[in-house]
Amino acid sequence: MQNKRKIINDPVFGFINIPNDFIYHIIQHRYFQRLNRIKQLGLSSFVYPGAQHTRMLHSLGAMYLMGEALKQLQQHGNEITNEEFDAAMAAILLHDIGHGPFSHALENTLVSDISHEEISLMLMQKINEELNGKLDLTIKIFKNEYHKKFLHQLVSGQLDVDRLDYLRRDSFFSGVTEGIIGSARIIKMLNVKNDDLVVEEKGIYSIENFLFARRFMYWQVYYHKTSVAAESMLIKILQRAKFLSMNGVKLFATPSLHYFLKNDIDKASFVSNNLALESFVSLDDSDILSTIKVWTATDDKVLSELCRRFVNRQLFRSETTQEPVTEERKRQLVEQYQQHFGISEEDANYFWFEECVSPNTYNYDDEKILILYRDGSLHDITEASDILNVKLLKNAASKYYLCYLKL
Repeated sequence: MQNKRKIINDPVFGFINIPNDFIYHIIQHRYFQRLNRIKQLGLSSFVYPGAQHTRMLHSLGAMYLMGEALKQLQQHGNEITNEEFDAAMAAILLHDIGHGPFSHALENTLVSDISHEEISLMLMQKINEELNGKLDLTIKIFKNEYHKKFLHQLVSGQLDVDRLDYLRRDSFFSGVTEGIIGSARIIKMLNVKNDDLVVEEKGIYSIENFLFARRFMYWQVYYHKTSVAAESMLIKILQRAKFLSMNGVKLFATPSLHYFLKNDIDKASFVSNNLALESFVSLDDSDILSTIKVWTATDDKVLSELCRRFVNRQLFRSETTQEPVTEERKRQLVEQYQQHFGISEEDANYFWFEECVSPNTYNYDDEKILILYRDGSLHDITEASDILNVKLLKNAASKYYLCYLKL
């Protein structure tokens, strides 16, 4: 039954219709509504002030694209039942509910040994209990356990609607026009062959643009050196706060954040302790930001200095190199901080951060983007394209980031 009341005005795709009460109920669930308090691009707004959109908005856009893709596949004669249609829509809506505050920045800081995908699945299973099993098929599609594999590929694959939305949306809100892709044209070219999602031959150039845009957005937006510097500072702040809390120092924190500062939480904790999962779904960006503002006045010299600079956007300086940072350079930085702040070597290590990044634009060894020719043959996009360099796509260049406090 069509629920005509529910329409969302999306700045990227225009009006998005919520097709029925089942989907509307999922959108209204508190686990999903939490995504409205988590930014899609974490701290990228330090670089691109317009990048304020949320994971909820992204999930709704991905749901819209999922609906368009499923309808397109039906028009090509692929059987998709109403139940399968709704289940795939629900799977893409819920694919991100396991993200923590500021998205990927804190995935291994507050919790360890568990990915956001695993937490998403746990939360789906909790919702499924509340709905008396109505998400059974959704969970099968999400876990790639359903016999129509192409439905999972639309949720998580080389050309899933998740990527089709976030590239278009992140480009729109950041103002980085090079990331714009023709998502509507790509969807029009989708089909199914041998239970695999494929792209018709006419869509080759759109796929080329999609892969180039994804590579460009990685370096220009997702791993912009200032964004990496801001995220590294945030990670150091929470590491310091957790160290102090675990050693008996009383720090202000919201109840949900306090739980993660006082306890070592891993996968086993989420499985065995319902309090861990409930604390997680109560945690969002506002917990982190409001707490950091208070910590600017804490007695701990390291924590207060990091928080004060973070709040006032006096971020770590960031340098990128093609080689790992030398031990000599690290030692010099630590000695400078020891002398300047009058602190120990252990404490001085909170003022610098190192990371190696190797974004993979196209995982050639994983499920491939297959091009369907008129004669019925299938070819990987790297074989079908005249301009794509498979070595360039497969072996992404690594960059080493050194982020450090400038005195």
